[in-house]
Amino acid sequence: MNQNWNQHVSFAALDWASDHHDVLVLNRHGVVQAEFRFAHSAAGWGEFTAKMQPFTGAPITLETSSGPAVDQLLQRGWAVYPVAPTAAARYRERKVPSGTKTDRHDTWALADALRTDGHAWRPLRPQDAATATLRALCRDELALIEQRTALVNQLQAALREYYPAALEGFDDWTAPHAWALVLQFPTPGQLQAAGQRKWEKFLHTHHLWRPQTAASRLALFAQANALPASPAVTAAKSLLAVSLAKILVTLQTQLDEYRRRITDAFGQHPDHDVFGSLPGAKAILGPRLLGEIGAVRAEYPEAAALLCQAGVSPVSYQSGKVNRCRLRRACNKVLRATVHLWANSSRLTCPWAQAYYGQKRAEGQSHASALRCLGKRWLKILWRLWINGERYDEAKYLAQLQQRGSLTWTKLQTTPAL
Repeated sequence: MNQNWNQHVSFAALDWASDHHDVLVLNRHGVVQAEFRFAHSAAGWGEFTAKMQPFTGAPITLETSSGPAVDQLLQRGWAVYPVAPTAAARYRERKVPSGTKTDRHDTWALADALRTDGHAWRPLRPQDAATATLRALCRDELALIEQRTALVNQLQAALREYYPAALEGFDDWTAPHAWALVLQFPTPGQLQAAGQRKWEKFLHTHHLWRPQTAASRLALFAQANALPASPAVTAAKSLLAVSLAKILVTLQTQLDEYRRRITDAFGQHPDHDVFGSLPGAKAILGPRLLGEIGAVRAEYPEAAALLCQAGVSPVSYQSGKVNRCRLRRACNKVLRATVHLWANSSRLTCPWAQAYYGQKRAEGQSHASALRCLGKRWLKILWRLWINGERYDEAKYLAQLQQRGSLTWTKLQTTPAL
């Protein structure tokens, strides 16, 4: 709670757009003090600074927590109070129940909500340059991975039309060797005509030669054109497949560069030892966790705040005799997905994590629900390590489980070692 909220005499809201922004300022009685629109340009932000000079120090709210508008406000020293889009829509409905929607109504509703309810809102705390850079790199890497997934799906769809042997030859189509087959042998006819020496060379070149799979792959290549598609389909779809494979090769090069940059940024971050010591996270998921959680300890004064932000704490619904819980959807989606992957990965290297997961599954919970419970346990540990700046110590945590007589410790004693 902002105990000194009444000291503010003005409250501002900004309704952002791609090329312009609307600003409205209210006094503490709800009377409009200023209202203007400015362009998202150097001159426009200069105009904003000049017109907002009388209201320096006033809190300002807008319907996002990131983006160029937020960046400019933070650079100019404004106290930013972001509001979720769903909450902004409810505030607008409260002020304009008729359903009318304009930029002015949106800005006015947000400014008045800040005036009346802002004492309970959390300000946006800017991260240091190292954390902001790591967060941006990790989020952009995820966006590129999503593009790669989309391209792989398109490539598989094209191959299904004319080249089923290629699909049968590899299980993982996010791996470059699968694209290399399409580039070297664009059609099933070319693959079958290449001969065994070229097939073996391809498998050895891409480190795919395995005694248990080599014979079946060679037999598959020998029958690649057993059920040929029509010449028209083969000509068109082979061009598409080669085009997609070339794009994927280029994209993978950039993903490798992102991974190198992320590794360097993570290694130089002051909190590297905390996040780099987490079982199942380390070099891949560790940077993502650090980027999303950040380095500002005041952002999560208690573990419960982090658990809610990560989406592992359920949402309760109680009305009359109805009392149930459901999955939390209003959260940081990137952090929630990262915690899910981390919890699942930790089971492979951490015996107590596997035992805890098995305990939840034995209670009848689904795989996803058990992982959320495990992720909740891990985040409580991480929050304490993050606050204290300590590395994770497996022996220390197991000693605590034993001292408490935890059910996880009991189950761990009867579970075979990993």
